[in-house]
Amino acid sequence: MFDQREKIVLFIDGANLYSTAKALGFDIDYKKLLAEFSSRGYLLRAYYYTALSEDQEYSSIRPLIDWLDYNGYTVVTKPTKEFYDASGRRKIKGNMDIELAVNMMEIGEHIDHLVLFSGDGDFRSVVEAVQRRGRKVSVVSTLSTQPPMIADELRRQADNFIDLLSLQPRVGRDPAERAARAAERAQAHSGFDEDFDN
Repeated sequence: MFDQREKIVLFIDGANLYSTAKALGFDIDYKKLLAEFSSRGYLLRAYYYTALSEDQEYSSIRPLIDWLDYNGYTVVTKPTKEFYDASGRRKIKGNMDIELAVNMMEIGEHIDHLVLFSGDGDFRSVVEAVQRRGRKVSVVSTLSTQPPMIADELRRQADNFIDLLSLQPRVGRDPAERAARAAERAQAHSGFDEDFDN
């Protein structure tokens, strides 16, 4: 599976990983995620891909992006695109598949093992192309949801499939930690309201 001598790079499809963890009922602790894969070999780099809406003054994902950027991740973003479908409904599109695939091809020749955090079957071709260059590819997603979050063709193509649920004890955020942070925020906001009223 993993060899301590291998140079490893993580490729994280942010939206896909978020959806998978949410479907499994836990949050990812990104510090623990780095530690987990650093223990499996020489972790050269961890890429996190996500689209951001530029017209919003505040994005709920911005604090995570900033934290990742300062804590060992290479964050790759692009602005979302807004359009209207045939029935006039406003739609937002923010797909990072091409950027992720191009980086996998560019970096693939310099490392031993790529770890893709996505279940998107569109990645099957790029996984196969990287494997033809003699590199191992592990895919992290889940079969533990109904329907499974991983496309069957991607799971079959990967050298190794890791169910995110099996990683939960090592990379999941402690639920008590989330509750404590929410309580701290509530306390901070109530103190702010009191100060503001005076």
